[in-house]
Amino acid sequence: MFKKILIANRGEIALRVIRTAREMGIKTVAVYSKADADSLHVRFADEAVCIGPNASSDSYLKIPNIIAAAEITNADAIHPGYGFLSENAKFSKICQENGIKFIGALPEQIDGMGDKASAKKTMKDAGVPTIPGSDGLLESLDQALKIANEMGYPVIMKATAGGGGKGMRICENEEGVKNAWSTARKEALAAFGNDGMYMEKFIVEPRHIEIQIAGDQHGKACHLSERDCSVQRRHQKLVEETPSPFMTKELRKKMGEAAIKAAKAVKYEGVGTVEFLVDKDRNFYFMEMNTRIQVEHTITEEVINYDLIKEQIKIAAGMPISGKNYEPVGHAIQCRINAEDPLNDFRPSPGKITEYHEPGGHGIRIDTHVYAGYTIPPYYDSMISKLITVAQTREEAITKMERALGEYIIEGVKTTIPFHVQLMKHPKFRDGKITTKFLEEWDYKEAMERAK
Repeated sequence: MFKKILIANRGEIALRVIRTAREMGIKTVAVYSKADADSLHVRFADEAVCIGPNASSDSYLKIPNIIAAAEITNADAIHPGYGFLSENAKFSKICQENGIKFIGALPEQIDGMGDKASAKKTMKDAGVPTIPGSDGLLESLDQALKIANEMGYPVIMKATAGGGGKGMRICENEEGVKNAWSTARKEALAAFGNDGMYMEKFIVEPRHIEIQIAGDQHGKACHLSERDCSVQRRHQKLVEETPSPFMTKELRKKMGEAAIKAAKAVKYEGVGTVEFLVDKDRNFYFMEMNTRIQVEHTITEEVINYDLIKEQIKIAAGMPISGKNYEPVGHAIQCRINAEDPLNDFRPSPGKITEYHEPGGHGIRIDTHVYAGYTIPPYYDSMISKLITVAQTREEAITKMERALGEYIIEGVKTTIPFHVQLMKHPKFRDGKITTKFLEEWDYKEAMERAK
C-alpha cells in the first residue's frame, strides 16, 4: 500500500481523498494555487505545497510543478480527483516515467476513451450498443449530408475531442447540418485544438443514465449500479440520483452487462463510468466513458455502502476487486450547490461567504470545502458544495432534500439553492418524468420569482 498520496486537485474532492487516505493510514500532500491558500484541503492535509499563481493553467494544470511537489515530498502516488488532469494521458504517462503511481486509468485507456470517435468504434466491436451514426470522423460536408439523409433527422454533430457541450449542434434539416459544419468545427478548434467532427442519430426524449464500474489489474470488472443524471443545463449536470426512476431490473441487468463489456474491452484499471443515452422505449446507447471518479460518486456510495475512493486506491495498489455486481439499497439524490445566480443565466458569483450553516439530521451528507469567511475565487469551477440525501424511497429522499435545502444558509454570494428548492417541488421531477430537455421546457425563473 502507498505511504503518501499527493492530491493533484483542489476543493471538496481534494478534501474527500484526504479523508479516505487518513482512514487508510496513508499520509497526504495537498497542492494549491495562491488563490487557494485558505482552502480546507490545504489545512487538513499532512503537507501542502504551493504550485503556482491563481490561474489553473499556471498551477493545477502545470504538470512539472505537480511532479516536482510529489518528488520533494516523497509521495509515491498521485490522485488526480476529477477535472484538471484526471483524464490527461500525458500526465498519467509522466507519473509512470517518474515512478509515481497515477491513481486512475492507464495512458492508453485514457487516450482510447478520450477520443469519442475511436471510443465508439471500440464499444461497437465489443458488442456494446452504440448510437447509429458516421463510421469515424466526417471527411466533408457532402458526406455529412449523405449520412444525415440516410439516418433521418434530427441528427447531432459532435466534436471528437469535445466536452461540456462545446462543438455540439442538433440539426433538424439539411440547412442545420450546413450551419453546424461551419460553426461547430470552429468552436471545437478554438476550444480543443481539434476540429474533427462525427455525427449521430439524435435520440428523442433521452435520459442520461450512467453505470459505475470498477476494474482491477487482474482482469476482473464489475458494475456498481446506475445513476440518473438527466437534469442538465447545457450538458452540465445539476442533480443526480440513484436508482433511476426509469430503471427496471431487466434494464439494469442489460446496461450493467454492457458496461462490464466496455470495461473489459479496454482492460480497464480503476474506477470509472460508462455513460448511456436511454430513449423513451428503454433502448440504450453508449455515449462515452469517463476514466476517473465523478462528481456524483457520492450517491452510489450511499446506496451500496462502499467507499469508492478507497476502492480506487486499493486497485491502484494492485489489490483485486470482489467482482460482485451491486444492486442499490434505498434512494440517494445529490444537488450540486454552485456559486451562481440562476436568475441571471447561472452567472458565476464569486466572493466572500459571510454566513454559512449546514443542514443536518438523518440521511444528510455534505461534501464541501467552504466555510463562513471563505472567499470563493473567480478562477475555477463554481461548484462549492454537494448536498446528498439518502432515504428508503425516492419520495422520502426528495422530501428530505427539500427540507435540507431550506436549512442550508450561504450568505454573501448567490447560489443555486433557490433553484433546487423549486426543482424538488416540480411535479414532473417528483414523478420521475425527466429527460435531458427538462430544463429547456421549464420556466424555472418564473417559479423562483413566484416563490420570493
